[in-house]
Amino acid sequence: MSLTVLVPENDVVLPPADEPRTPQWSPPLDAEGLWSVLERIKNWKPLDVEEVFDDLDTAIGDQTPPAAVTDTLVDRLRNHLKQLSNIAVADEQYPPTAEMLRLVVRGVPLREECVPADYQQAVGLARRLAFVTSDLVEELIEARYINEAE
Repeated sequence: MSLTVLVPENDVVLPPADEPRTPQWSPPLDAEGLWSVLERIKNWKPLDVEEVFDDLDTAIGDQTPPAAVTDTLVDRLRNHLKQLSNIAVADEQYPPTAEMLRLVVRGVPLREECVPADYQQAVGLARRLAFVTSDLVEELIEARYINEAE
């Protein structure tokens, strides 16, 4: 006969004295750490591969990007490159390939470069960002880190 039959439902049954006690649970983060996680979640933007390819087409497509959108295009390309770089190096179980690492390292100074006031130089920066972003997104798709249909 099992013990559950002998003990009424509302009674508390203490564990035997010789049984090791389970340590009390403690949260993995303090309040400040939880706020930090919450802010990151609220500011998180999922990767939109179509948007990446649209911006790549604007930067390195058949037409030179208009002067009015060059600054915002550079900012979007920087964000895409940063997000793709994070995806490439995020999971220790699936380490990045040598080519992915090369592209991530190559993109760091481009992401930090100021947008030149000169239109042609700004377009040049946008295109350099676009080429690195394009190569990295293709590497990630080929390695199946991201899906092209995302």
